[in-house]
Amino acid sequence: MSTAPDAPGASTADEAPTAAAEPDNPTKPDDTTKPDDPTKPDDTAGEEAPQLPLLAEPADGVPAVVDTDAAFAAMLESLAGGTGPVAVDAERAQAYRYSARAYLLQLRRAGSGTHLVDPLPFAERDWAGLGGVIGDAEWVIHAASQDTPSLAELGLVPSRLFDTELAGRLLGKPRVGLGALIEETFGLRLAKEHSMADWSARPLPEAWLNYAALDVELLVELRDRLTEQLAAAGRTVWAEQEFAHLAARAAVPAEPRTDPWRRTAGIHQLRTPAQLAVVRELWLTRDELARRYDKAPGKIVADKAITELAADRRPGRAALRGVDGFKRRMARRFETNWLQAIERALALPPAERPPVRVKSDALPPPRSWARSRPEAYTRWLAARDAINALAGDLGVPAENLITPAHWRRVAWAPPEPADATTIAAQLEQLGARPWQRVLVAPALAAAFQPAT
Repeated sequence: MSTAPDAPGASTADEAPTAAAEPDNPTKPDDTTKPDDPTKPDDTAGEEAPQLPLLAEPADGVPAVVDTDAAFAAMLESLAGGTGPVAVDAERAQAYRYSARAYLLQLRRAGSGTHLVDPLPFAERDWAGLGGVIGDAEWVIHAASQDTPSLAELGLVPSRLFDTELAGRLLGKPRVGLGALIEETFGLRLAKEHSMADWSARPLPEAWLNYAALDVELLVELRDRLTEQLAAAGRTVWAEQEFAHLAARAAVPAEPRTDPWRRTAGIHQLRTPAQLAVVRELWLTRDELARRYDKAPGKIVADKAITELAADRRPGRAALRGVDGFKRRMARRFETNWLQAIERALALPPAERPPVRVKSDALPPPRSWARSRPEAYTRWLAARDAINALAGDLGVPAENLITPAHWRRVAWAPPEPADATTIAAQLEQLGARPWQRVLVAPALAAAFQPAT
């Protein structure tokens, strides 16, 4: 579970009261909710919270890494002889490498034990054999949307899954990192000191393998406890619909972004097409180099350095050498590439430079509606309050109750008449699950009623 802090897809503060990850928007690189949350102190002032026992190593020890054809065949036979759900995890290295490929797979099943698989020796392997063995089983994954893309690259797609992180959200748990859930459920601490390790390194240290094996050690047992809690809370149907949605999405490749260079940090400070042209050429050059050398783009040169150079009135060799980000050893290696990129950008005729503003199907920021669409802004305010109130009553993060983009779209252009039935139909077209529509449509319909 190679990780990075904080959650992607979180709504802004004026849209929802939480900073929870929105499971429908796994756009940021690498895992986000898997690192353990800091242990909360005990409420008793002046006293330290009791230290929970550490889950230090797997009960059966750290298994040997599967890295030969013979070991792979033995693993398949073992998994086929196991029973029940399969705990699945993947370790990536996106902080270090260009791709989001898996550099280690962890699998665990009752009657089979834990298996650690190194995908690198099997780059040319058809993984259908593994998919055939576990494909019909329920996969138990923590923060599934983070792992399923790298699994899909290997041809491994779940037909059914259980997401322990999402289950925690639907239960309204304040901390849903794997470590936090293990603590709450089993009274054990799960060490996470290797969450940001470079899993592309070889050989993998024994301590890293121990960490990786522990990530699936209690995952199925955690699933069982969460299943009981969901049933007790009357939220089993919610979870089933969310998990089915995740499994269906896992089989569909993500569409490439349009003009991904426009997401370069700091680009909003640039004001001219010429500056944007420099950003685009530098970004594309960096991306090509990152792909060629299999390096994370930020390891070559940071976004901030690109936009800082583009903002210079005379972007050239002198300006390049004056930007701190381009002074790093890796960036200095490619000085000629950067200068050629700048030359290409500056040589573009005005008609071929990227526009500062582009047409988009995305809605404008809601705060801008007050001026351009005041009636929509009024609906947005009412909808925001209704969603937040409903989420608070249910104890569910607003982002999990309904995808923010869905209710914003309804507020922008509601159906006519805007009653619970028509709003539910609109939410269905946007992709909201049945349980979400049942809860949210009446709340939005009531919010849109004129004040009396």
